[in-house]
Amino acid sequence: MPNYAMVIDLHKCTGCGACAITCKNENNVQEGFFWSNYVHKTTGEFPNVRFEFMPTLCNHCEDAPCVKACPVGAMYKDKNGITLHDPEKCIGCKSCMIADPYGVIYFNKERPHKFWNSSENAIHNGTSSGKEVADKAGAPIPYYNPEREKTYAGIRPQGIVEKCTFCDHRVKDGEKPYCVESCPAGARIFGDLDDPHSEIIYLISKHGAKQLKAELGTKPKVFYIRSY
Repeated sequence: MPNYAMVIDLHKCTGCGACAITCKNENNVQEGFFWSNYVHKTTGEFPNVRFEFMPTLCNHCEDAPCVKACPVGAMYKDKNGITLHDPEKCIGCKSCMIADPYGVIYFNKERPHKFWNSSENAIHNGTSSGKEVADKAGAPIPYYNPEREKTYAGIRPQGIVEKCTFCDHRVKDGEKPYCVESCPAGARIFGDLDDPHSEIIYLISKHGAKQLKAELGTKPKVFYIRSY
């Protein structure tokens, strides 16, 4: 079995945020939740100003603390190295969230996609309600992607956690995660960490790599090379 990992080339990254947007579309991620996210900061004073941008997501750690913390085995490691979550087992205890040092796990406290379930108009007698738009689209939400249902609940229910799955539904069909596929700069590379001939191994060997909070011993499988 492959041992999937991702390399993010910060030298190629343009900070466009396409990864965050396309992830939401591909995985039907609700407002306020970010399976694919980024952190940025501006330092210095004009004219010596520096902007820094770093994409973030679940690190699919080899020694995942969220998996260890889950009391019912809902958070688990797949055979291919991806950290996944079983919504049928989840009891909503948030133990995984507490154990997660990266803050990439989200809890559905309310019914997801509240806006698209609402019958209120943004402008009275001037716009359709979220529910009317969703009904006309014939889907739970207008941008709903049914492909997500291949391996996971298309819309995650209330009372459970959710997070990035490396687009396991696409990987299962031999495709790349959608954030990798949609990056206009080709800054994301996905591959087998156990394949000595894979592109990610070549890039890590050539440029060296850093991992977020590697000192914690979680063995993150998202590697960053070069600089923004």
